[in-house]
Formats: sequence, structure tokens, C-alpha cells
Amino acid sequence: MQRYFIDVAYENQSTVKIIGDDFHHMTRVMRMKVDDSVYVVFNNQISAIAKLVDIEEQSVVCAIEQLEEVEKELPIDVTIASGLPKGDKLELVIQKGTELGAHQFLPFKASRSIVKWDEKKGAKKVDRWNKIAKEAAEQSHRVVIPTVHEPISFKQLLQLSKQYDHTIVAYEESAKSGELSQLATTLQRAHPGAKLLVIFGPEGGLSEQEVQQLEKEQAILCGLGPRILRTETAPLYVLSAISYQFELVN
Repeated sequence: MQRYFIDVAYENQSTVKIIGDDFHHMTRVMRMKVDDSVYVVFNNQISAIAKLVDIEEQSVVCAIEQLEEVEKELPIDVTIASGLPKGDKLELVIQKGTELGAHQFLPFKASRSIVKWDEKKGAKKVDRWNKIAKEAAEQSHRVVIPTVHEPISFKQLLQLSKQYDHTIVAYEESAKSGELSQLATTLQRAHPGAKLLVIFGPEGGLSEQEVQQLEKEQAILCGLGPRILRTETAPLYVLSAISYQFELVN
């Protein structure tokens, strides 16, 4: 069944109206008819199975039949901070990272980022990133659409890191030196409800100066196993490890 996020809170109502782009998708793309069923996700993170009972000129009316009770979100709030990479690599991170449970994506301008952020075209690109996150959240049956932020400076990233319970940095030199424990140790220390910031460099990694500044803010440097991962692969590795730790082991 198709899944649709709607900007309405669930408050024990028996029906809900779906409008806008989702109305168009249901009626023009999916060609749904009365008695078809969909999932609807309310903005207070409650989801339900609903049946189409009426198709109006600008809206679809759905009757709520059954609330979903299975937990879909990671027990900890994970933000993926990526140094701006080349091409469409960030789109891949956003799509697959959403499927794996990331809560936010925070691109930043690293010293080794080859891509230069174009402010004039930026808004359109951020809109596209958020659309990718929405579609991936629908596909993976989540109850939260991750937020994709406009790229920030490295200085802003340092300030934002203070708002998190734990900050880890995927650092190539740590992997090369054989460091294998910091990621696991940090995840073991994190409790459900904790906020975790995970920072990844662009192609070429983070500079020594950036790493030193992050360490001053109490960030933990960690290797991601014995292999060196690409900038678009590393976030997916970490999110998979988090899912294993919090959703499969416990």
C-alpha cells in the first residue's frame, strides 16, 4: 500500500482529508478508487491504515480503520553531517540514510569540499533533497520525514555539535591506525532518546585542523572497520551499526 504523510495531528478522528500533491498522486498517478486502502502518517508520528470513502474535486476523504503499532523509528536521534561531496552522492546518502533511520541531514562546507555551494541555486537543491527524504520515508514506512538542512559552515557545525549528547567523527586516519572500538563504545554509552551527531568528511576527508577543532569540542574520532569507505558509503555503515545495536541486539 502507498504511504502518505499529512500535515494534520491524529486526535481520535474517524476520517481525514488528503489534499495537494498527495491528492494528485493518489488520483492521477495511482488512479485510486473508493474502497482502496493506504497508510496515512499524521504529523504527531501516528500512522494508520485508511480506506478511501470519497473522492472530491480537490481532496480524498479516508476513513481511519486501524492504527499501526509497530515502532518504526530508531531509539536515538541521529544527525548525519556530510562534508559537501561531488555529484549526486549526497542524494544517495539522503535516500538510503532515510531508509536506515536518520533523523536529520546536515551538509557542511569542509575545507576539502570540491563542490562550491551556489546560493542562487541552493534553495532549489535543498527542496530536491527534502523531496528525496520524503519519498524515501514513504517507501521505508517511517513515521518521520528527516529534515535536510541547507549547507552550513564548519564553524557553525562546531557550534551545533554542542547541542548533542554524543558526537563522533568518521576519521580515515583512525581506521588506518587500526582503531576499532570507539564507535561501538559510544553506541553502548548512548541511551534511548539520546542525540547523536555523526560527522563525515568529503572526498579526501577532513583536514587535520578540522579534526583538531572537533576534538576540542569533545568529538570522538573513530574508524569504521579495517577498510576505507567512500564518503557516501560511510554514513550507511554507521546507521546500519546503530540499527544493529539498538534494534537487533536489545
